[in-house]
Amino acid sequence: MKSGHQLLTSGVTALAPAVWGSVYLVTTEFLPPDRPLLATTVRTLPAGLILLAFFSRKLPTGIWLWRTLAVGALNIGAFNFLMFVAAYRLPGGVAAIIMAIQPMIALVLGALLFKDKIRFAHVVACVLGVVGVVLVAFRGAVALDFVGVLASLGAAACLAFGISLTKLWGRPDGVGLLPFTGWQLVAGGLVSLPFMVTVEGLPSTITGTNVIGFVYLIFLGAVISYVIWFRGIERLPVLAISFLALCSPIVATLLGYVFRDETLSILQLVGILVILTAVLLAQPRPVKPRATDPHDPPDSDNPAVPEPTSPRTAEDEPAVDRRLRQ
Repeated sequence: MKSGHQLLTSGVTALAPAVWGSVYLVTTEFLPPDRPLLATTVRTLPAGLILLAFFSRKLPTGIWLWRTLAVGALNIGAFNFLMFVAAYRLPGGVAAIIMAIQPMIALVLGALLFKDKIRFAHVVACVLGVVGVVLVAFRGAVALDFVGVLASLGAAACLAFGISLTKLWGRPDGVGLLPFTGWQLVAGGLVSLPFMVTVEGLPSTITGTNVIGFVYLIFLGAVISYVIWFRGIERLPVLAISFLALCSPIVATLLGYVFRDETLSILQLVGILVILTAVLLAQPRPVKPRATDPHDPPDSDNPAVPEPTSPRTAEDEPAVDRRLRQ
């Protein structure tokens, strides 16, 4: 992939976690309080059904049935549920700081599953990512909710494993990106649906504000953003895309400044720059083609350009060929 096209792919993919950075604001301002399972199910299940209804009604079969359930649970169901639990029980900044360990998990998984070499730049990017998120999201001493902390750690692990398995398995032949995204959204929604019904139940009332929040989460927060996200997983390395998730706390901080009159300090601006530096460090470096000399002997690692051949003359032909032509 050319460097310019590669950066464009990374930039487009970053739009998905940028949208997810608004989830904290939408959750606290628009959705019914203390209902993470409801938020997860309503966000994902209708979004998946919309994609399948309009783009393909083909359903997964065979090995892809359990694979879809696995990646759908990790990428969608479990991740969204744990993220909403963290959003309800922790300040958004604290949840973002804890989830900043996600690229570290992805770095280890990349080495184990794909034999990716862990480079010094990757380690530096992981450290910078955590430092940047701390600078952006830290709000001083706060009381930590144990369940919220566990939920943030679980969400980070789910995202890292979900990205890695989606990259490892790809998608089946003949299935486009849109229906494949629909499969995962439906699977994630079906995983959370029974828990929502039995544990939380339905709210007694739904306000117009709640409806606006749900519509935002379904279309922008799920349909559009997850299509962009899974497209990026197909085209970028696991570590590169995992770092793009760090764009979420940047957007959450900026939205808090714009809509909730939160402060934006110099340290937070420095933190944003540190996060962006970490993201750039984690992106794959373009491979420059190795220049070859046509006079070098060919070898298995550096095949040389074939030497030009001169036209054959009668003197070059074998005797048997001349007899046949006569």
